[in-house]
Amino acid sequence: MVARAQKKPTAIIVGAGIGGTASAARLSQAGFDVTVLEKNDFAGGRCSIFTDPTGQHRFDTGPSLYLIPRLFDEAFKDLGTSLDKEGIKLVKCEPNYRIVFPDKEVVEMSSDLTKMKQEVERWEGEKGFEGFLGFLKEGHAHMELSMVHVLHRNFTSLLSMVRPSLIVNLRKLHPFVSVYSRATKYFKTERMRKAFTFAAMYLGMSPFDALGAYNLLQYTEHCEGILYPLGGFAQVPLALQRIAERNGAIFKFNSTVKRVTVEGGQARGVELENGEKLKADIVLVNADLVWSMAHLYEETSYSKRLEEKPVSCSSISFYWSMKKKIPQLNSHTIFLAEEYRESFDSIFRDHKIPHEPSFYVNVPSRHDPSAAPADKDSVIVLVPVGHLSAALPKSSDWDKVVEETRVKIITEIERRLDLPNFRDLIEHETINTPITWGQKFNLHRGSILGLSHDFFNVLAFRPKTRHPTVKNAYFVGASAHPGTGVPIVLAGARMATTQILDDLKLPIPKQWEVTPSELATHRTLRDAAGGATILGLLTLLIAVLIALYMRQ
Repeated sequence: MVARAQKKPTAIIVGAGIGGTASAARLSQAGFDVTVLEKNDFAGGRCSIFTDPTGQHRFDTGPSLYLIPRLFDEAFKDLGTSLDKEGIKLVKCEPNYRIVFPDKEVVEMSSDLTKMKQEVERWEGEKGFEGFLGFLKEGHAHMELSMVHVLHRNFTSLLSMVRPSLIVNLRKLHPFVSVYSRATKYFKTERMRKAFTFAAMYLGMSPFDALGAYNLLQYTEHCEGILYPLGGFAQVPLALQRIAERNGAIFKFNSTVKRVTVEGGQARGVELENGEKLKADIVLVNADLVWSMAHLYEETSYSKRLEEKPVSCSSISFYWSMKKKIPQLNSHTIFLAEEYRESFDSIFRDHKIPHEPSFYVNVPSRHDPSAAPADKDSVIVLVPVGHLSAALPKSSDWDKVVEETRVKIITEIERRLDLPNFRDLIEHETINTPITWGQKFNLHRGSILGLSHDFFNVLAFRPKTRHPTVKNAYFVGASAHPGTGVPIVLAGARMATTQILDDLKLPIPKQWEVTPSELATHRTLRDAAGGATILGLLTLLIAVLIALYMRQ
């Protein structure tokens, strides 16, 4: 008598962003029948590419800085492959970027320590390099501690923060002071403090609010470099999609999910906008988490609380096809406002468009010839602005706001780089605003980087990778633990899929090399007694009170 083959578990993933494609690759590798449903006609979400009408100028919709390479390497290694085997070629951007100040002075950031010694000492004096090395040393400590205690540990409840190893090392992560305050310890000039704190914007946060631990971003820039995938950042999710499809996963584009079907407190599948219903054993949502809780599940007090949580900024992004090359612009150029703090306060405190914005310019064609014709450039300008709120203009006023912002940006580029005819060189323009970001990608308040990353929005305070009340329902993406950014979401996909397998008591692929410590917190919590929970929460409360006292 032949034994019947065991039925494969089934999974539906809503959204084919970086978290959705990585999770599809992992779950299909682990033996699931996976179906990915995506509202758009492409994979990658914000981590995607598009071309202008000529098809000759290519642009990255969102991410353009390839940082923390070890998390990319880990994701592909877990899947039994590598970036190189999947045809992804990385080029190093050297210098990392140029910072152009209002007085036209330029600071060039590099992973070459010899160059950085000269650059820092030009402003900080003979002892300036010592301060720079101290800043990097601290950033290195933040990186390594984060890898162990944040990026490879799931937080399934407040109790999961009550770990002696985390509590002992929490202060070393400087979570109760800002990135900017940490920079003041190592740099005496305002110019260098600005130069080494702007990267907080990668998280959609002000450097005056972002946790001190996030100077790990400057560490990875200077010690690991800034890389770029030839063909555009979308090559990463596209490669993950191919891996998933090799394992049998199915991707359905132009498939908008109306709601997650819940029966008896358990996710049973989804219903599409066209009325089609699909069933699955688990549902993993990669769409914006705050939007998803409000639209894909029944509204609850929890989903309402989520909508009130602070979120990251939005942007007005310009994508310009240029008539010629602009050698004055490097791969990455940052233009900082004279009123540095005021411009951030306008965005993050008042949720407005600053009258003098800092902004970021990316020229992918500088290191990737395929991004534009040989004698031309593709230019992307990201202008951080407040997320959608009562303080921002109504939809009918956005054309005027965009044009005013466009004029400000072009005027500053022309003035600071001595390029009087820059505006005449723009051949074609595409624009994204907080409204279009929200419409294209279902982003809550048009926030391009999800929930904020202040202390009470990270670790166990951040929305979990598992739905709080619905069984077999999970989340992956920028607003779920561990947080935003392509490499961080890749780490989140590892956590979410590991949790799914562990919850279903299914084997975790050996290639993932998940250590017992990565699962220990989840399993301890799952089996915890009430007394232990109360003791843990009391301990955590004491820790938080100490944290608040230290922050004063």
